[in-house]
Amino acid sequence: MSLRLQMLQVARLAPRLLGDSADLIVNFLERQRTPEGAFGDRSGQADLYYTVFGIDALLALQRQPDADRLLPWLAGFGTGEGLDFVHLCSLIRCRAFAGFDSGQAEAFGSRLRPFRAQNGGYHPQPGSPAGTAYGNFLAWGAWQDLQNDVPEAEALTKAFQDLKTKDGAWANETRIPASSTTATAAAITVLGNRQLPVPESAGDWLLARRHDLGGFLAAPGAPGPDLLSTATALHALACLDVSFQAFRESCLDYLDSLWTNEGSFHGHWQEETLDCEYTFYGLLALGHLSVG
Repeated sequence: MSLRLQMLQVARLAPRLLGDSADLIVNFLERQRTPEGAFGDRSGQADLYYTVFGIDALLALQRQPDADRLLPWLAGFGTGEGLDFVHLCSLIRCRAFAGFDSGQAEAFGSRLRPFRAQNGGYHPQPGSPAGTAYGNFLAWGAWQDLQNDVPEAEALTKAFQDLKTKDGAWANETRIPASSTTATAAAITVLGNRQLPVPESAGDWLLARRHDLGGFLAAPGAPGPDLLSTATALHALACLDVSFQAFRESCLDYLDSLWTNEGSFHGHWQEETLDCEYTFYGLLALGHLSVG
């Protein structure tokens, strides 16, 4: 199962806890739609990255986004000429939903290859010596979205070794060897998707990032929890078959503190702006916490 389908399958469980509030989220997502049929960024402009999360959030709530309305906008990007790495992967994800034109999948693959780093991972900057945890994660998902075997998959997963930290976790970049929750979650998720063993220390490191009031910290010493770290930590712990029961209620309380009746979740306690990305991560976290 692909990385995307793994997350989507879990997010689809969120309505068990949402009840009637699921309709509020659907309404919020529909308000994020732009005239192009895409989803808006934080300034309301149509954006590939946010469109990925808008599509998947609606799918998680059993709503079918209008692919026909979206296709003309996507067609304007061709096969990603001139796009940066993140938006190229986002275009591939959107196309995987809306449908590829003849020969497009192969062309997209050609666009991805220049972002391969010298150690076999992927980096937003072409020609880099080493990949980033986020780059490796995005590339793994993009190749799966193209319905291709991941080229040199063993080299890509080995590239995570260069990002291992002394405390048993992963950093995002080799030049900044600081452990982070999202980088560790990305590594665990990709390694698990390839059915490779993950050291027990990684799960222990993530569990140590739990905040007393619920949620997970982005890194040791972070001032407070955030939704992205919480959702990705829960997802990674699920990949490791770690039970949530000891902290399930505190995490639910944390998510409730981020919820707004506008139909979305704040990214953290100081965040004011709502968007499709955090909406999806709220659904992912709730999906995991709905079990048990």
